[in-house]
Amino acid sequence: MWPDRRLIDLFKTEFPIVLAPMAGIMDAELVIAAAQGGALGSLPCAMISAEKAREQVGLIRQRVKAPVNMNFFCHTPVELTAEAETRWKQRLTGYYTEHGLDPAAPIAAANRAPFDAAFCEVVEELKPEIVSFHFGLPEEALLKRVKAAGCLVISSATTVKEAVWLAQRGVDAVIAQGAEAGGHRGMFLTDKVAEQPGTFALVPQVADAVKVPVIAAGGIADGRGIAAAFALGASGVQIGSAYLRCPESKVSAGGRRALAEARDDSTVITNVMTGRPARGVQNRLMREAGPISPDAPPFPHAATALGPLKAAAEKQGRVDFTNLWAGQAVALGRELPAAELTRDLARSAMARMKALAG
Repeated sequence: MWPDRRLIDLFKTEFPIVLAPMAGIMDAELVIAAAQGGALGSLPCAMISAEKAREQVGLIRQRVKAPVNMNFFCHTPVELTAEAETRWKQRLTGYYTEHGLDPAAPIAAANRAPFDAAFCEVVEELKPEIVSFHFGLPEEALLKRVKAAGCLVISSATTVKEAVWLAQRGVDAVIAQGAEAGGHRGMFLTDKVAEQPGTFALVPQVADAVKVPVIAAGGIADGRGIAAAFALGASGVQIGSAYLRCPESKVSAGGRRALAEARDDSTVITNVMTGRPARGVQNRLMREAGPISPDAPPFPHAATALGPLKAAAEKQGRVDFTNLWAGQAVALGRELPAAELTRDLARSAMARMKALAG
C-alpha cells in the first residue's frame, strides 16, 4: 500500500505516477502506454494545434479508459525585436555556412503558444480529467472556465513562494519541480535560475507550506527516487527522463544514442535552445554558444533560427542543434515499453518502502 493515497484518489489512477508532458518528443502513443501501466498520461499541447489536440485525445480515449492530463504553457509572449533577431542570426551564421544553409532564407516561427481562449474551448469540449500548466496559471477568467468544465488543475512550482501562490489560486495539486528536472524551469515569480532549489530541499518545504497534494519532480527515475519523494512528504511523482528511451517516445535515433551514453554530468541548464532556461543533454551548440548566452533572443524565438540547423544535423544522425531535454537522472533510463516501465517503477518503489519500513 502507498503511504499517501491522496494523489491516487484524486486522479483515480492505479499508481501515484505522472508521466511528464514532454513537448516535441512524444504524442498519444506514449500517453496511452503509460496509462496502460497505471500512470497518469500527460499530453503536451504547447506545440500542437487545437485540431491536433482533439485528434490526440480522441486516440487516447479510443485505446484506454483512464484519466487524461492535457498540458499547456502559460508564458507571456514577448515580441522578437529586429536587433535581437539580427544578433542571434549573426551568432549562428558560421553554423549555417558549415551546413550549406542560407541564413537570410525565411524560416517558420517557433510554435510554443500560451494557453488562450481557443484552447480553453478545446478543454471545455474534451473535458480532460486533469489540466496542467507550466509557467504559472492562465488568466483568472480562463482558469474559472477550465474548472467549470470539471477539470482538476495542477501546475509547477520551483520555489515555496510559487507553490503557495498556486495553492491560493485553487490548484488541486502542486508539482514541486527541483533543479534536477529536465526541460524548461517552470518558474514564473522569479527568473533567478541559480537560486532554484533541488528536489530534495524543495519537496518537504512545499509539503509544509501547502495543504494540497505535492507531486515531486526532478531527478526521479527509479523506485528509490519514488520512495525518497514519499519520505520527503510528496503524494506522488512526475517522471519524464526515464521514459525517453521507451519505444513509444518519438526521440530520434541520434537522440537515443545520446541518451544511452548520458551520465550524471551530461545535462546542463541552457537558454540557447529556446531563449528560456531548460535542462537538457549538452550538445555542440550548448558547449560553443552557451550554455547561457546573452545573444539568445527571448522564449521561444531562439528556437526559430535553429530549425534549419537541427534538421540538417539530424539528417546526418547528429543532435548538435537538438533540444534533447532530460534531467540529471537520465542515465537511469531504460529501453522498456512504457507500460512495463511504469509497473516496474511502482513495484520497485513499494519494495523499497517496505524494506525501509522493516
